[in-house]
Amino acid sequence: MIVVTGAAGFISSCLVRKLNEAGLDQLLLVDDFSRDDKNRNLEDKAFVEQMDREVFPTWLMENGATVSFVFHLGARTDTTEMDTEIFDHLNLNYSKAVWQACTAHQIPLVYASSAATYGIGDKGYDDRHDIVNELEPLNPYGRSKNDFDSWALQQDKMPPRWAGLKFFNVYGPNEYHKGRMASVIFHTVRQIKKTGGMKLFRSHKAGIENGHQSRDFVYVKDVVEVCDFLYQNEFPNGLYNLGTGKARTFLDLATNTFLAMNLEPNISFIDTPADIRDTYQYFTEANMDKLRSIGYDKEFHSLEEGVKDYVSQYLLEEEIW
Repeated sequence: MIVVTGAAGFISSCLVRKLNEAGLDQLLLVDDFSRDDKNRNLEDKAFVEQMDREVFPTWLMENGATVSFVFHLGARTDTTEMDTEIFDHLNLNYSKAVWQACTAHQIPLVYASSAATYGIGDKGYDDRHDIVNELEPLNPYGRSKNDFDSWALQQDKMPPRWAGLKFFNVYGPNEYHKGRMASVIFHTVRQIKKTGGMKLFRSHKAGIENGHQSRDFVYVKDVVEVCDFLYQNEFPNGLYNLGTGKARTFLDLATNTFLAMNLEPNISFIDTPADIRDTYQYFTEANMDKLRSIGYDKEFHSLEEGVKDYVSQYLLEEEIW
């Protein structure tokens, strides 16, 4: 049996779809299933059981012999949340409990780290282990992810195979429930439908033009392809970047969203909200050499390809995948 945590959420529900398409339906789905808007992501997907996230770590320690693989992608991902106790519980200590159970039963583990661990990027975006303790994330979410990465790398006892995936800016279907934390593509389509235009954040950094803040945007269908590769293959334990390796501007992102809707771009700019302005990343770009070095050779969707597929196949009619 394969476990997927955060199963009703964005990336995890897409992973469930990918596993189903690969003929895998012996799945245990773990999450807080109290939100109907998230549970919609699991419609028409095959699995054997759902389990509340608070019950799962103890269950796994007691029943790990029945589990063949764990995808631990569940986490609190709100970058504006400042309550460190929430992150200590849901991201750090919870992940330690999952790790320890996987170690006790020798279950392979893939877990979600984040590009937020890199902070402003002054140390670069290399998934090297020797820089983890030098990184300075910009918010409690990023710190919780980096704290677990650091803890994992210090462990003498570990799962037989493990990977921490440093997700960059993931976008794609099944993020309808994410509100403010949904991708700019999602918000662009919503704004276009409502007003006919899109307002991007103005640059507050010298030398960066409005709309030229750049991120490594990666389509969720590529993310779950990598997860499936790690499920099917042996690989060296450690941290792996998961982006495309190519930064693109928010202006590119919004422009391609208009084009995917067969509309002329209508883009203006507003000030970046004060509560995130000081911790705003102006550039991210994953070094993808390590993932490529272990044999992952599939091409990633270009921004144009990913946006077109997401908008035309899902967002316009609010379909799930």
